[in-house]
Amino acid sequence: MAAGRSETSNQKRVARFVVVTGLSGAGKSAAIRALEDLGYLCVDNLPTVLIPTLADLTLGKGATYDAVAVVVDARDRSFLDHFSAVLKSLRARRNLGTSLIFLEASDAALLRRFSETRRPHPLAPTGSVIEGILAERTRLRRIKKMADRVLDTSDLTVHELRRAFRELSQADGKQTRLTVTLLSFGYKYGIPAESDLLFDVRFLPNPYFVTGLRALTGKDPAVRDYVVAADATGPFLQMTTELLKFLVPKYTTEGKSYLTIGIGCTGGRHRSVAVVEQLKTRLASISGVRWRMKHRDIAVE
Repeated sequence: MAAGRSETSNQKRVARFVVVTGLSGAGKSAAIRALEDLGYLCVDNLPTVLIPTLADLTLGKGATYDAVAVVVDARDRSFLDHFSAVLKSLRARRNLGTSLIFLEASDAALLRRFSETRRPHPLAPTGSVIEGILAERTRLRRIKKMADRVLDTSDLTVHELRRAFRELSQADGKQTRLTVTLLSFGYKYGIPAESDLLFDVRFLPNPYFVTGLRALTGKDPAVRDYVVAADATGPFLQMTTELLKFLVPKYTTEGKSYLTIGIGCTGGRHRSVAVVEQLKTRLASISGVRWRMKHRDIAVE
């Protein structure tokens, strides 16, 4: 996210520290889940006075996180009393890129969300929801003015809110990557439950019935060459590669963090393995993606 206001362009940013606050019901829980998917270490409902301690741990010796996000709001009774001073101290740290994100929504949207969840407003536990909304909006006016970003979530779905945080994060230099797993498997052992996309390659000639190839796997050059030499393999690989080059960036834009592409043959040892290996090579040029290969049934006899 954006660097703290006290930083200058020539100061080294050691860690990003995002503070999310705003109106109750404005989507802070969804925001923290989105940031977690983007690789942030996230803490929800941390007491305001403990935020500097979390920052110390973020910058401490041996710290493994360079991006941390914390949600604070009216659930903490000390929030209004201490937040301004805490934020000022965070922004004064030269090696901490601090950003305050304020989430708001219209009264109508907040009323609808509280009605759907049937939860009381934290500032009006025994009163009406609208009383709590109006009181909180008044109390947070000063904190809203301190924000680096103000995001109105009135008309945003959970997916759109997630996409908005991804775009903010990438605009401020934190690049995230979609992890795509190319998974070979055998249909005789069941379809992988984690598969998002499935491709059936049982139409290709089966090396299992070729003398000298049965005991090998799709990772062996002899099996690979046999599968690749089949008339249908070339067109299948070409069309599947083009399809995935179109689809994978769409999943990235949608905010998906993990994608599993299942490639199945009968036993999961020959054709599916060889095809996964070929697709991995062909798809490596797609940017912003972390590729993994997994051969689920390659060792099954």
